[in-house]
Amino acid sequence: MAKISVLGCGFGTALAVMANGCGHQVTLWSLFPQELEQIRRDGEQKRLLPGVAVPKEIALTGDLACLTDCDLCIMAVPSSAVRETARRAAPFLREGTIVANVAKGLEDETFKRLSQVLEEELPRQRIVVLSGPSHAEEVGRGQPATIAVASADREAAQQVQELLMNPTLRLYVNDDVTGVELGGALKNVIALAAGIADGLSLGDSAKAALMTRGIREIARLGVHMGAKAETFAGLSGIGDLIVTCTSMHSRNRRAGILIGQGMPAKDAVEKIGTVEGYPCAKTAYALSRKLGVEMPITEQAYAVLYQEKSPAQALRDLMTRPKRHESENIWLEGEE
Repeated sequence: MAKISVLGCGFGTALAVMANGCGHQVTLWSLFPQELEQIRRDGEQKRLLPGVAVPKEIALTGDLACLTDCDLCIMAVPSSAVRETARRAAPFLREGTIVANVAKGLEDETFKRLSQVLEEELPRQRIVVLSGPSHAEEVGRGQPATIAVASADREAAQQVQELLMNPTLRLYVNDDVTGVELGGALKNVIALAAGIADGLSLGDSAKAALMTRGIREIARLGVHMGAKAETFAGLSGIGDLIVTCTSMHSRNRRAGILIGQGMPAKDAVEKIGTVEGYPCAKTAYALSRKLGVEMPITEQAYAVLYQEKSPAQALRDLMTRPKRHESENIWLEGEE
C-alpha cells in the first residue's frame, strides 16, 4: 500500500477512486472548500462525476500538508493552474517524491510543456506524465482504459506503472515525454474542430478526414520539436485523439458542437466549463508560426475561436488549399 495524494477534484476524483480500489491510502485535495464540502455531503462529485461514489476511506482536504509523506503526488488540476499549484506544493514535498501530471496543455506565452513547468517549480521531484484515452467518467466507474506513463526517469515511470496498474487500468511505459505531452495537448484542438464539424452536420467522412489530417499535423510539429513519429500512432496520439473527437464525454467536442451550431466561441466555452483545447489552440497556433511548421487545421481553428471567422468559411479554406501529395513534402503544380 502506498500513500497517494491527488491534487484536483475533476479527473482527480476518478483517479482517487481508482487508486483507493487498488488498496492505496488516498487523499484528495481541492483549493475550493465548497467543492470538498459538496463531496462530503453527497458522497460523490455531483457536478463532474455524477453517480461515481467517493468512498469514505478517501481523505478530503484543502491542506497541502497532505503531500508531506506521500509516495506519489498526482497533479490533476487544469493546465492553466499547474505552475501555481506546483509552486504551492513545493514546500511540502520531500525530495525524490514522484509527481505524475495528468493535465494536457501547453503553457501560454512560454510554449512550455507541462512537465517542463513542473521541472522548473519542483526541481527536487521526479516528474512523470500520464496521458492517453481515458475519460474520467469511465475511469471512475472502473471501465477498462489504457494509457501511457512517460518520463525521462524510466524507474519513476515503472514505479507509477506498478502502483496504478490494475485489471481496469493498463499502463505502458514510454520514454518519449515530448511526444506523449504534445499528443495529449494538441488533440484537444482537433477535437474542438471535430465538434465544430459535428455541429455543422458534415458527416462521418469529413470527421474521419479531419482526425487523420489532424494527427498528421500534430506529428509534424512534434517531430520538429524532437518527438518520435511513432509516438503519435500510440495511446497518447491517435488513441487519445479518437476518444476525444468522438465521445460526448469530451468537453472539447461538446464546445465545438455548439460553435458549429452558431454559438460564439467564448459563450460555448463558458457554457461547457474547462475546455482545454480553447487556450491550447491559441498557444499551438503561435508556436507553429514561431517554428515555421504548417498546421492548417490548427490555424483555421484559431481563426474560428479567436478571430470570429465563420466555421463554414474555415471549412472552405481547408478544402480549397493547393493540391498536395499525401507524403506531405511534395507540392503539386509547381507550388512550394
